[in-house]
Amino acid sequence: MTNDMPTATAPLKIGTRGSPLALAQAFETRARLRAAFELPEDAFEIVVIKTTGDNRQMIDADKPLKEIGGKGLFTKEIEEALLSGGIDIAVHSMKDMPVDQPAGLLLDCYLPREDVRDAFISPEFGAIADLPEGAVVGTSSLRRRAQLLTKRPDLQVVEFRGNVQTRLKKLSEGVASCSFLAMAGLRRLNMDEDVPATAIAPEDMLPAVAQGAIGIERRADDTRVANLLAAIHDGPTGQRLAAERAFLAALDGSCETPIAGLAELEGDQLRLRGEILRPDGSEALSDEARGPIDTGAEMGRAMAERLLARAGEGFFDWRG
Repeated sequence: MTNDMPTATAPLKIGTRGSPLALAQAFETRARLRAAFELPEDAFEIVVIKTTGDNRQMIDADKPLKEIGGKGLFTKEIEEALLSGGIDIAVHSMKDMPVDQPAGLLLDCYLPREDVRDAFISPEFGAIADLPEGAVVGTSSLRRRAQLLTKRPDLQVVEFRGNVQTRLKKLSEGVASCSFLAMAGLRRLNMDEDVPATAIAPEDMLPAVAQGAIGIERRADDTRVANLLAAIHDGPTGQRLAAERAFLAALDGSCETPIAGLAELEGDQLRLRGEILRPDGSEALSDEARGPIDTGAEMGRAMAERLLARAGEGFFDWRG
């Protein structure tokens, strides 16, 4: 395989969004590939691609994702570059990834998963329970909005988009009393000690499907890249995401659906928890299952079917 290694004159092109977190994830991917094959840094090229979701005007306007295109906003241009050969691999936050990939692309490499928990972010308060009645909460996540309103229907939830730095700036300007981020992102940016963040246990706020996981997408027919990525793929993360993403796919998986899910490995067993909610927080349904690890995807689909049966007619009317 030596002749297939990337070099300074023919580097492996790593496609990514340009946010600080996206770049951190691309740098981690490069570091793992360098270590696996003892390659110099110049054997890789980081290619920054601006996506529709990175449009500054839409971020500043705090428009809901469902109004401007859903999860594909963060992947479309990157996947087009991958299909055209402009890049060799694409690095993604898995919680942003639609469950279906475009024809010709595969997503079968995952890096070791980071902290899956949500983080409560506030310069004034330490937890959701500490918020005064009627407090303004900023989040662009339908899941978090629904989970919050299930517990605290008195809260006022407003749209809050942007990267870590943008959201912290909005909090400092008094747009809201608190917001939420993923602990994984704060850790990857080495900001978990600097940001006024409190981790929320999954028992109190079940995270988004695939939260904390980095996925690396490639062309399906690129065997050279497939061999490179096989050296850094984390099997346990792949097993967990197989269950979570099967659950998501069977339910819907669009940004218009508040869905939470978390798979954890316990010895030779997989524990899967799932939750579906109405966007206004008026109803939340949850389920839990355990089974052999290799049945994770089947468990995810079965859990989705059980929750859909319990939800009954009308539960998803808001999907349109």
